[in-house]
Amino acid sequence: MNNTNRTIISRRARPAKEPLSQEAIVEQAFLLLREEGISGLTMRKVAKALDTGASSLYVYVKDLQELSSYVLDYGLANVELSDSDDGTWKSNLFAALISYQQVLYKDPGIAELALTTMPLGPHSMALSEYLLKQLTASGIQPVSAAWGMDLLLMHVASSAFEHVSWSKNEKRSFTLMKEAYLAADASRFPFIHSYKNDLFSGDASKNERFLWGLEAILQGILKLDH
Repeated sequence: MNNTNRTIISRRARPAKEPLSQEAIVEQAFLLLREEGISGLTMRKVAKALDTGASSLYVYVKDLQELSSYVLDYGLANVELSDSDDGTWKSNLFAALISYQQVLYKDPGIAELALTTMPLGPHSMALSEYLLKQLTASGIQPVSAAWGMDLLLMHVASSAFEHVSWSKNEKRSFTLMKEAYLAADASRFPFIHSYKNDLFSGDASKNERFLWGLEAILQGILKLDH
């Protein structure tokens, strides 16, 4: 017996899928990374979100490592690089690194990738180019600028990763560690006991420890160059 109330939906009535491309894959992977963290960045999950098979992605990216590199670069698009001549090379350098830090703070998944993945794309190259330009303006040698840039970027990435890790799931562990250090036996750990307040000092709202780290690295670069 025929069911005359059945509604038949034509395949042609379905909305057409967006054509697959490297840009679409990277953008979707970035969204998953933002929503789920590093665990969301898998070929299977990206393919599912794009309503395709995982094998289709390999036409556009070699593997997950390459995709991660593109995703990291995509996330760096929001790093602000001032083209104004008003600031000094040092103020421009620090402003760019602080902007990089804030981008990593905003997207914890990108902060995780920054420590494990080499970025691949125009945004990461623009950041490197800008930092090298500012460091070169200080008068140091090319090798000092190149190696110094690596150290500065590593400081930003590691501090951002620590920040998002503590914020996400390690607050209790940090509290326990702090309590242990503050209660350290003075006879067994005299330096920890003496410096216990300094170990946890620094105004986070003013980025004090982070800026101190940038300054320490920069002064080391300048001193070793001469």
